[in-house]
Amino acid sequence: MRLTILGGGGFRVPLVYGALLRDRAEGRVTHVTLHDLDPARLTAIARVLADQADGVTDAPAAPSVSVTTDLDDALRGADFVFSAIRVGGLEGRAADERIALAEGVLGQETVGAGGIAYGLRTVPVAVDIARRVARLAPDAWVINFTNPAGLVTEAMSRHLGERVIGICDSPVGLGRRVARVLGADPARTRLDYVGLNHLGWLRGLYADDAPDHDLLPALFADESALTSFEEGKLFGADWLRSLGSVPNEYLHYYYFNREAVTAYREAKQTRGAFLRDQQARFYDDMADRTSGALAAWDRTRAEREATYMAENREAAGAGERAADDLESGGYEYVALALMRAIARDERTTLILNVRNGATLSVLDEAAVIEVPCLVDATGARPVTPVSPLTGHEAGLVAAVKAVERCVLEAGESGSERAAVKAFALHPLVDSVQVARRLLEGYRSAHPGLGYLRRDTRDTRDIRDTRDARDAQSRG
Repeated sequence: MRLTILGGGGFRVPLVYGALLRDRAEGRVTHVTLHDLDPARLTAIARVLADQADGVTDAPAAPSVSVTTDLDDALRGADFVFSAIRVGGLEGRAADERIALAEGVLGQETVGAGGIAYGLRTVPVAVDIARRVARLAPDAWVINFTNPAGLVTEAMSRHLGERVIGICDSPVGLGRRVARVLGADPARTRLDYVGLNHLGWLRGLYADDAPDHDLLPALFADESALTSFEEGKLFGADWLRSLGSVPNEYLHYYYFNREAVTAYREAKQTRGAFLRDQQARFYDDMADRTSGALAAWDRTRAEREATYMAENREAAGAGERAADDLESGGYEYVALALMRAIARDERTTLILNVRNGATLSVLDEAAVIEVPCLVDATGARPVTPVSPLTGHEAGLVAAVKAVERCVLEAGESGSERAAVKAFALHPLVDSVQVARRLLEGYRSAHPGLGYLRRDTRDTRDIRDTRDARDAQSRG
């Protein structure tokens, strides 16, 4: 089986390759093609993968690895395509954060103004990839890692239908932490989780040996347990009890927005700037062919994971990340389980980003949502029924999906008006004037946003309508 990774020079690619090395089953991936626009990054990551393969002696032959900067070559013959691109690089992410914070709003790469800016840059590129996949590898399945994951998956689904599936490790990590606190085996539990990517809630948790007994009420009744894991520390016991659910960690940006923005503004460096500088050092070190590639990558990854959402933990007084939260087992294993289920018809349940269908009544059928899905050789379908969204949950989901639709409109039509509307409608941006300044700031920082133009056609239509009305009144 052949796997192509777009963004193959990205820092987290070795996580995926490590998971492939541990797959011993028949029908496993035997060849990996790395595609990236940066040859030096491709070379660096290929070195890390080679060290990983050399370190495994008790497994079948490691998947062979090839590298290319030609997208069409990378896609031809692929059975699966992982899309893990970052349009604008980490320099773009740092700019997104800086411009938003200057306006007093959040610049995080998937939430608020930063997520919108990232989406505006990424949607046109993702759509081009989807069209090429449809033409060059029509039988391939696309697994989207690219953020904002739900938005980008929906953009690609307009051209690939159900053959594109988005993944994220946040719900998996949340479920794992809650299960362990409750003394349950994470591998033998069922999660009642619903929402959008980075905007979801854990509504219930059920052990396989008691499928009708929800374990979450016991968590809410135990103060010590409720404040012992990452989300409990971030949100606090009282707020979790008020919600009656455990939110995805990214909802901290919504529920404690002012505190998060203040912490980000007071931080010595934004997250994007930190990762930009950290990864620049790593890739520079990889230019020295005598250095140990895998060891350098491991050191860099450990620092990256330890500092994840540091500003939010500081704002909440949550302290350092627990050792359990630093372990691997995230999105790369979700991706591997998804591939195995489709390629080998190994029926399983995973939390994925897929088309809504009739799952959530507040959204239309084509909207991409994040919910538990049954996966087999035919693809992924939402498990139904899911717990209904409460009033505030439904409101947030509907509002953010409306923003995503404006980003999709802008990305596909080049409409400046739709882009401004996306910023203005987001719950974390509180002013149309701020929205306009954000767009101008982002357009100045990112030449790739030059495709956004004033809607002259709409202006002409309005003028023509007005002229016709005036002529009618004169007549």
